[in-house]
Amino acid sequence: MVRVKPFAAIRPPKNLVTEVAAPPYDVLNSEEAKAMAGEKSLLHITKPEIDFNPIAGEHEQRTYDKAVENFKLWKERGWLVRENKEKYYVYAQTMDGRTQYGIVLCAHTDDYANGIIKKHELTRKEKEDDRMVHVRIQNANIEPVFFAFKDHAELGEIIAKTAAGEPEYKFVDENNFTHTFWVIDNDAVNARITEIFTKDIDAFYVADGHHRTAAAARVGAEKKAQNPHHTGNEEYNFFMAVCFPQSQLAIIDYNRVVKDLNGLSTADFFKALEEDFVVERKSSEIYHPSGLHNFSMYIEGTWYSLTAKPGRYNDNDPIGVLDVTILSNLVLDKILGIKDLRTSNRIDFVGGIRGLGELSRRVDSGEMKVAFALYPVSMQQLINIADTGNIMPPKTTWFEPKLRSGLAIHSLD
Repeated sequence: MVRVKPFAAIRPPKNLVTEVAAPPYDVLNSEEAKAMAGEKSLLHITKPEIDFNPIAGEHEQRTYDKAVENFKLWKERGWLVRENKEKYYVYAQTMDGRTQYGIVLCAHTDDYANGIIKKHELTRKEKEDDRMVHVRIQNANIEPVFFAFKDHAELGEIIAKTAAGEPEYKFVDENNFTHTFWVIDNDAVNARITEIFTKDIDAFYVADGHHRTAAAARVGAEKKAQNPHHTGNEEYNFFMAVCFPQSQLAIIDYNRVVKDLNGLSTADFFKALEEDFVVERKSSEIYHPSGLHNFSMYIEGTWYSLTAKPGRYNDNDPIGVLDVTILSNLVLDKILGIKDLRTSNRIDFVGGIRGLGELSRRVDSGEMKVAFALYPVSMQQLINIADTGNIMPPKTTWFEPKLRSGLAIHSLD
């Protein structure tokens, strides 16, 4: 079972939350962050390179030093204030009329090491290293990770009862997504939440934040090695997560655009496709995939439907059944010669939040030759893969909305 605890969050006063809260560090590039950041924005802490003119390198020592300086300054100025006791929190996000409610808590680094916190993606060492530096220098988890867990009736009731009360924060962001945050200031309720997780919830599933999770675990292991009196209960063994019931989450599509046809003419490309797919011409109007194993393709001003033929995939294999696997094996690799999605400069990835119009725009501009839209992976597919110890192909899942940073920070002190 998972190990969790409440924590004394460092967070903005109610009247400053809209000025402090910010998108996650990896959603904006440095130029976008500099343009967006107001005086009190958390972006000065998560992307401190914006405080230099010209913008500094993200991995320069002066950038890391500025992050530490700004975090200290924000606390001194009262823009971030620490709670007087440990609590849990409920964080809701509303997008397009759908709301998901998560519990903000601290998970244990040992659960990641032992596979109780389950991942579905590979991490890249350089990104882990960067996030590890930020956790180490701040001695804090500035931004939360995003976990899912299997639904639990009583936890659902606690969340619903909390959400029926007056929120601490409620605001609409620049994307028109609503963020609502409640504080659970009841010792008995907080104790019961801990009890339920530790007795009934057998795993967390990393939805978004694989690198931050890995980095937090590495910092915990580092501090453990430095402490001859380590017990496993120290604050550095825990890291901040927002945990959502599985049924409330929806994964949106994560699509592909490719620069060329690997030397093939358009006619030869279609001929190769027809070996493994039923190809149907649609029109210039956007065509969305109709279900699993059906793909949209845009090329030369026209949308097409591609339906994988029976026998070209394995529905009994948790990886083989994925449409990202089918497209990678039968099109990107077999026809277009793209062997490694992580390193090829001939392919790019477009989150479904941008809409399929972004795919046609990039092809029509001449930047790309062909685009493919995929039917979204389901949460159950993600859980099946994580439970069997498998890893999804790169760029498979896209979760939206992104967690807002700055609503709560966890100190490792």
